[in-house]
Amino acid sequence: MPLPDSSPDAAVPAAFARLCGARAWSARLADLTRRAQAGPLSGRAAQQRHALEFALARAADAGAAGRLSLAERRVLAFAQDAVRLARGLPEAPRARLRALVQHGLTGEATLIPLFHLLRTAALYRERGFAVEFAGLAEDASFDLRVTREGVTAEVACETVSAEDGRPMHRGDWCALVDRVHPELQTWLAAHPGRYLLKMTLPDGLSGPDKAVELQGRIMALLAAQKRQDSSADAVLKLDPLVLAGAQAATALPRNLRAQFGPEAHLAVTGDPAGGSVFVMAARAGRENAVAAAVVGRMRLAAESRLTGAAPGILSMFVEDIDRAEWRSLRETLELEGAARRFLTEPAARRVVAAACASRMEMFGLAPPDAAEDGELRFRNPSHPAGKLAALAPAVTSSM
Repeated sequence: MPLPDSSPDAAVPAAFARLCGARAWSARLADLTRRAQAGPLSGRAAQQRHALEFALARAADAGAAGRLSLAERRVLAFAQDAVRLARGLPEAPRARLRALVQHGLTGEATLIPLFHLLRTAALYRERGFAVEFAGLAEDASFDLRVTREGVTAEVACETVSAEDGRPMHRGDWCALVDRVHPELQTWLAAHPGRYLLKMTLPDGLSGPDKAVELQGRIMALLAAQKRQDSSADAVLKLDPLVLAGAQAATALPRNLRAQFGPEAHLAVTGDPAGGSVFVMAARAGRENAVAAAVVGRMRLAAESRLTGAAPGILSMFVEDIDRAEWRSLRETLELEGAARRFLTEPAARRVVAAACASRMEMFGLAPPDAAEDGELRFRNPSHPAGKLAALAPAVTSSM
């Protein structure tokens, strides 16, 4: 795993804040802090999604250098790369870099696309390539121009959210659980026991309006003391919770996951005083299609960002995915199969290789949580440049 500098300069956090704009950076941190306090699940989700920004904020604390984790040191090292890059760019390219930074500090966006670009450049430098930031320097449609032994390739860096392949969005699920939780606690106090509410949502859960509607249906079902509520867009069924070890706090999450599978959304509300438990388990009417979402973005990038003047490489960052799901995508070969099928399509004619990475690789986790060699990589066997020795470190399949 490349680490640009394992001991970044202590001045990097302040320098990166200046690159962002001191006021914009402070305002963003204040906004993210508010989000982290929004609710138990929503707050935790915000902390995870913006872990990179929070790591930079922690690194700015006086005396933090000796307490930084490996992941935080890596984040700080890539921030140092951003500062160095900005200092070396002429005015117009520097403005493009700042625009990229500003976009990452806005709304639901993150700094991950910028750091994916910086990490990708570091990967190629480590593999012996000369790297040019063509997207910034020349306003090229692709991001990097990499050269080794006289052979050049274009690299397009793309970030795709795993949420694009999930019919049930995790953010909406967290918001629903946070809204329902206080009401469930009140209901449990009046109706002691152990309950399981199974929900099947054929069209999934996407958007605050659906979450509010589902909250109303859940509480109406409980208020009416009904066992089931069915409609075209949701089936709710309330049963007694029968599960070995259900009263053991440490065993319950593991047992629930084993029973309902990796794609189920689970939430547990407890009444510590009475020992009551209320479990919500929700599934969509169709399976997740994260690999298909990744390949869909590959297809768009191949057609719109690679010029065909040089062999093209797609560097994909899969965002909003946890360790278990990322590991499953790799071990089941679901992502590999989807990527290799894409490489046989006409749309992939400019693509010599496609690579995929996640936060697990960016933050330096060890296999099997992270992929070997810092990314999954698939060579296009039909591309004329696929067997060039000069490009081998960048295009040879990693699986």
